[in-house]
Amino acid sequence: MATPVHELDIPTMVFNEGNVAQRFGSDVVLPSDTWIVKSLFGYAVWHYDDVTSVLRDKRWHSAAGRIPEIMGITDERFLQRQGISILSAEGDTHLRLRRLVAPAFSPRQADRLRPFMREVINGLVDTVAAAGKADVAVDLCEPYPIPIICELLGAPKSDWQLFSRWANDILEIFSLDVASKLDLIMRTQDELDAYTRDLIEQRRSKPADDLLTDLIAAEEAGDKLSNDELVMMVNAVIVGGTDTTRNQLGCALGLFAEHPDQWALLAERPELAQRAVEETMRYFGAVRGTARFASVDIEYRDVVFPAGTFVSVGLAEANRDTAVFDEPMVFDITAQKSEQPQLTFGSGIHYCLGQALARAELQEALPLLARRMPNLRLDGPTEWKPDGVGIFGPAHMPVTFDAGH
Repeated sequence: MATPVHELDIPTMVFNEGNVAQRFGSDVVLPSDTWIVKSLFGYAVWHYDDVTSVLRDKRWHSAAGRIPEIMGITDERFLQRQGISILSAEGDTHLRLRRLVAPAFSPRQADRLRPFMREVINGLVDTVAAAGKADVAVDLCEPYPIPIICELLGAPKSDWQLFSRWANDILEIFSLDVASKLDLIMRTQDELDAYTRDLIEQRRSKPADDLLTDLIAAEEAGDKLSNDELVMMVNAVIVGGTDTTRNQLGCALGLFAEHPDQWALLAERPELAQRAVEETMRYFGAVRGTARFASVDIEYRDVVFPAGTFVSVGLAEANRDTAVFDEPMVFDITAQKSEQPQLTFGSGIHYCLGQALARAELQEALPLLARRMPNLRLDGPTEWKPDGVGIFGPAHMPVTFDAGH
């Protein structure tokens, strides 16, 4: 007979002192003799099989739409504005949205932007190459994805800086002090919504070779996205496609700076780019975890989780599971660690919709940077973003490298 989870004697997650996430992918100590612990707002699982089981079980719903509740936000103005998003939708609503937009996010669509990705990253390196030193978090990672997102959406080049500000402001929804930034977030949402609606009208009358035109044209059995849904998708692209890429690139560069042999190897063998991206995301993923809540009573491993129970899912820990990955504490871009995929993109129905674009951006940037920034090394302490943020990475990372490439 299954036991209700609250009746079990479950240990509590223990946090280490200081921030060790930069090296070990986690800042918590997890016991080896149990598969579940009590977390800050419910329970947590971290073994690969448990993580994938939760993520692939449609009864466990995404907690993304309940961030305001989790963060204790009660501002009715803010709460009433939060509509359905593909990032948090479930059931038939999610299935419909995903079915309509998936073709627009295919690997083929991402591949057509690869030349532009190389142009962007080359231009950013040009600004620091002669000096042989940079704050890569600020000079390279921060600005890299914004022009690509704008190109993807068909926004004018002159609006790149505007998009960068909007992305930064809207992403404050994930900050620990979000309650103090609600006015900023709402004001920015209004600006972006107005801009997007105007861009949609332009594309309806003058289609182009871009994602927004593809989304407008997306149709299946007569079903199409409404204007509100198109606006939502643009917001999701900015939220899902900006901070993730810039932080993952920063995590990768910090990792390579500590493994100079791997950096030199990538410069010599750019064909390792695909393997390098998967290994950096496994070893040090920018998205360290996610959260789900039980939409109904769920029985799993002879334990009953009542409806409404929150469970945090340790992606970073699952990516180091010794039962799945060979030598998981060794960083090696030449090795196939497992037949199972790394989980930084998630799994199940909420598997990252933009993963093809993110992979392409990283695959283009890393070998190019390895070639143009040889002998990369840290030039002082890295300032990491605060513990507790959903998307982790460096705020500042000073480096030096051989100049003039």
